[in-house]
Amino acid sequence: MAIRHGGTILADQLKIQGVTRVFSVPGESFLAALDGLYESGIQNVVCRQEGGASMMAEAHGKLTGRPGVAFVTRGPGATNASSGLHVAMQDSTPMVLFVGQIARDHRDREAFQEVDYRQFFGGLVKWVAEVDQTERLPEYISRAFQIAQSGRPGPVVLALPEDMLSAVADVADRPEVQVARAMPSTDDVARVIDMLGQAKRPLVIAGGPGWSAQAAADLERFAGHMDLPVAVPFRRQDYLNNDSPNYVGDLGVGMNPALAKRLQAADLLLVIGARVGDILTNGYALLDPADHGKTLIHSHPSPDEPGHVYAPDLALACNSAALVAALADAGPQVGSWTDWTAQARAEYEVWQEPKQTPGPVKMEQVVSWLAEHLPQDAILTNGAGNYAAFVHRYHRFRSYKTQVAPTSGSMGYGFPASIAAKLEHPDRTVICFAGDGCFQMTCNEMSTAIQHGAAVIVIVVNNGKYGTIRMHQEKTYPGRVSGTMIANPDFAALARAYGGTGQTVTRTEDFAAAFETAQNDGVLSVIELRLDDEVLSTGMTLSETRAQGEHNSK
Repeated sequence: MAIRHGGTILADQLKIQGVTRVFSVPGESFLAALDGLYESGIQNVVCRQEGGASMMAEAHGKLTGRPGVAFVTRGPGATNASSGLHVAMQDSTPMVLFVGQIARDHRDREAFQEVDYRQFFGGLVKWVAEVDQTERLPEYISRAFQIAQSGRPGPVVLALPEDMLSAVADVADRPEVQVARAMPSTDDVARVIDMLGQAKRPLVIAGGPGWSAQAAADLERFAGHMDLPVAVPFRRQDYLNNDSPNYVGDLGVGMNPALAKRLQAADLLLVIGARVGDILTNGYALLDPADHGKTLIHSHPSPDEPGHVYAPDLALACNSAALVAALADAGPQVGSWTDWTAQARAEYEVWQEPKQTPGPVKMEQVVSWLAEHLPQDAILTNGAGNYAAFVHRYHRFRSYKTQVAPTSGSMGYGFPASIAAKLEHPDRTVICFAGDGCFQMTCNEMSTAIQHGAAVIVIVVNNGKYGTIRMHQEKTYPGRVSGTMIANPDFAALARAYGGTGQTVTRTEDFAAAFETAQNDGVLSVIELRLDDEVLSTGMTLSETRAQGEHNSK
């Protein structure tokens, strides 16, 4: 042991926990931490706004399964970062946010940028604490990483008073945390197999935290052995190769109506790792929480989740990857539902057939072209907006962890996430889909991408409006447009101003050449797609949506 200041103790502990990269916006409240990182070998990705930094950290955690780490300053820095924490909580992503804090002897005087972080973040994260003693830094950091990864993973916040962080101490480091994983018993697996055998119309729903590429392969093996249909929750489409004959689609926003009916018609649901909530059930309309009328087997890493909304017939608290592996190893046992599975797959194939949208740039054709031409390990990110529905419907995700998107529905997420993805996988193609409104929430991070060499390709879908809100507005208050139109810059020129490259596509047939150019440029690249004003969703134009609203209001 040796005398070290708190910032060095912190950096040394991060290295022990396997951290290789952090995301930050610097602040005077954690100068000692910046100094500790100076010679640590840990990459410090300096961002332009704390929301972007926290979203990058969340995406890093989502991609790696290890806690993403961000550093932000007190007050406005911390409050800006809360957007990424919310994504991490709803998406069950391991993440640790370090927040600079005022000096300990200034507390409770409403000092400059003072915030009570326990109160502010208390309902938003798994655990929030403030470190008062320099010698306890290893203890707190170790616990933060343990909580972030245990059970249902999620975000943790540690506040660091600046005088505590700059003080010195002689303290031993803690070892790398060992996270407890609950394993399914042999009896549990046998009971699941037995219950499946009694079903006539089973449906597997696979999602949630704790998966891996091996788990995805085991899921494909299990589904193939028993010829089971597998659906995935919102924005978890990469959990099973979409080319698999057992993959039947996603239970997300704008889901296939045929899949929604099949969820209702199923007599058994095997839910592995996913939460059964409002998105998966279309606002609880597809499954009545009071009486869902089917056999429900619900497995989740947290014992608090099964039974949270829907009463299960069998509840398991165990690691999803371990359960899927055990089910796959149970051996071939095809049930009597071959036609049921084949029909569900056929309905997915029909849903994949492009429905033509108006105008010279057709999103359905752009996404379909990418699905045919991208390498299987290409990573796609997005935030929130109707543009994302085209990706969900028409792209085929063929490898695990190729979809990085917020189940929380956070706008502005896709671009910071793409930067984190490219830094983690510089050899892979990384594409961010972003609406014009979504992109402008975090487009300042183009500077971060240029500085750190993240050569992502951003496809900006420009229809001059907040499309999702406009869709709901036209359905509810047809023709009364308020607060949903936006003015946009020349996105291609903006990318060039930041040091990247930019192109504008006004015809579908020009997209392939533009994409090839972006790939060859080797720097941040923006391709702006200028859509017809009538383009609103994958299923209805603006005029059709308004007409429906007018009809419903009569």
